[in-house]
Amino acid sequence: MSVLKDNIDLKRLPRHIAIIMDGNGRWAQEKGQDRLFGHFHGVESVRDIVEGCAELGIGYLTLYAFSTENWDRPAYEVTGLMELLVETIRKEVETLNKNNIRLHVIGDMTMLPEYASLELKEALELTAANTGLNLVMALSYSSRWELTEAVRSLAREVNAGKLDPESITQDTLEQYLSTKDFPDPELMIRTSGEYRISNFLLYQLAYAELYFTSVRWPDFRKQDLYEAILDFQGRERRFGKTSAQIQQDLMAPGSTF
Repeated sequence: MSVLKDNIDLKRLPRHIAIIMDGNGRWAQEKGQDRLFGHFHGVESVRDIVEGCAELGIGYLTLYAFSTENWDRPAYEVTGLMELLVETIRKEVETLNKNNIRLHVIGDMTMLPEYASLELKEALELTAANTGLNLVMALSYSSRWELTEAVRSLAREVNAGKLDPESITQDTLEQYLSTKDFPDPELMIRTSGEYRISNFLLYQLAYAELYFTSVRWPDFRKQDLYEAILDFQGRERRFGKTSAQIQQDLMAPGSTF
């Protein structure tokens, strides 16, 4: 048994963890290999972390797999990533079903090659009845793309007379986001020592705890996940309140904290 895992308070788990899986290319280059070698080994980390989250009882896990900006990478790398994506999904659907994991995808699917879109659509359908961990893959995704699409949709509704601009609230906007069916992440992890959010869930991460580690993604395993969760559980989440107010809330009758 893992000592780190034993120290985790299962009653205070983040409901939703989001991860920027960074460092595949650098990991490969440090080993004198091609960047795709790193992406290939990064799949092992995905398997391990998905399994770790499912075992703990995490409700939602969002993985930043491919950004809209990644389309600008060398053509051979983009093609290799798409082929790896399709191959991985094809292999993993059975495991997802076995572990009651439901797959979701957010992002601009119109930019994906047809063969990748078809494979994804099939995987979504095959896992749709599962009720355990919700695995959200952010593919061809960027937050600015998402927000732009949301504003366009809102503008169309207003233009059609279906929506009063004065009635638009924060809750209204959230219903037009790709993530409308998911709770906001409470913990965001970024690997490989970079301290950026890189156009990832900018709206949804408003109150998330941010955790950065120098571990490259292909080396990131359950133990690293446990460290991130323990760090999360050691923080005081105030949501704009003072420490005194948080303590008062904790002492209140019927508190669910």
